[in-house]
Amino acid sequence: MRRAVLTLLAGGLLAQALPMLLGPLLTRLYTPAQFGTFHLFAAVAANLGVVACLRYEFALPVARDDADAAALNSLCRRLLAGMVAASALAAAGWAWQVRAVWPLWLPLAVAALGGLSLATLLATRAKRFRALAAARVLQHGGGAALQAVAGLTVAGVHGLVVGPIAAALAAWGLLRAAAPGPATLSAMPDAGRGPAPWRAAARRFADYPLLNTPHAFLGALQDTVSVALVAGLLDPAAAGAWGLALRYLKAPATLVGGAVSQALHPRLAQDGCTAAGRRQVVQTMGLLGLAAAVLVLLLWLGAPALFTWAFGTAWAPAGDLARALAVYIGLHFVASPLGVVTLAWNAQAWALRLALAGQLLFTVALATGLALGGLTAAGWAVSGAMALYFGWYFFRLATWPVPAAAPAGLSSP
Repeated sequence: MRRAVLTLLAGGLLAQALPMLLGPLLTRLYTPAQFGTFHLFAAVAANLGVVACLRYEFALPVARDDADAAALNSLCRRLLAGMVAASALAAAGWAWQVRAVWPLWLPLAVAALGGLSLATLLATRAKRFRALAAARVLQHGGGAALQAVAGLTVAGVHGLVVGPIAAALAAWGLLRAAAPGPATLSAMPDAGRGPAPWRAAARRFADYPLLNTPHAFLGALQDTVSVALVAGLLDPAAAGAWGLALRYLKAPATLVGGAVSQALHPRLAQDGCTAAGRRQVVQTMGLLGLAAAVLVLLLWLGAPALFTWAFGTAWAPAGDLARALAVYIGLHFVASPLGVVTLAWNAQAWALRLALAGQLLFTVALATGLALGGLTAAGWAVSGAMALYFGWYFFRLATWPVPAAAPAGLSSP
């Protein structure tokens, strides 16, 4: 697991370095209001993309054999095509409502995000960690680079939107090309398991759409609602500051969390809900907690000055917001890779119930803070509310009941 984490971490570090370095240029090429519009589009695209395959792709690491994985792959491709078609209709309505063209990019964005998620889980099953690392570099680094090039041509919101889409499509293609045959199962026929193996796979792994899809959709919906609330209660420029702050503050969680979760998931799927698996989770939380404490301290001490220096005086509100959100960001850093724990322990129903409570708490805290004191007050309100939520979440994982002789993959919520 250590080698896998280091490989993915190295790729993630490079993937995050380019967007971070280009950020000061991007904030001078695009206005806060343009960033606000982009963050709303990106949140909606992510909301649909994260459930484009109804989360069936997350069953791939635990599929029994290549035939099961091939059936899941076929099922996911069908579901992805349906989601892209539905998003095209939604995009047409959105474009008509706002009298703008940029929403019409939505179906391509959903196709890119959904296809990349499927390719990522196929590569994870095959343990193609180098390809995964390279794809992350191409997606995140390439997206920022393309946004910068588009900004130099005065492309406006379209430049912010198209750059990440093109990069995600390229990363999708890289994963498919880097892992031919069983690693991607792209050519494996739906044969040998009856007339429609993908239908049987849909029934066998029904917990993923029934339990994990609402969880993932509502988690992404939190981002969409947050941007919409900030833009609606304040203005698009404030939404741009909110999006910029969270983009930079969550970068460490994206970097470390993605690497840890992709390496942790197969390990926990193999161990099941056992004492060894729970010990692995507790150790992971402890190590991440130490790093999170340093991150929170740095944000408290220097976030306002750093944001103003790096992005310009127009983005000063983002620095004040970053300080207010520090506690939330530190806790999110620890929690980010732990989403795979309840997947591996078959505790998705429990995770869904807890996530619903957390998302409601987050939204209420955000709306209350915005109404009472603006953007910075909202940040402090979110940090306080989410400290309660994540504290309970970490406690439950650390004390999860382990059966005396639990079969691999089973658990008691």
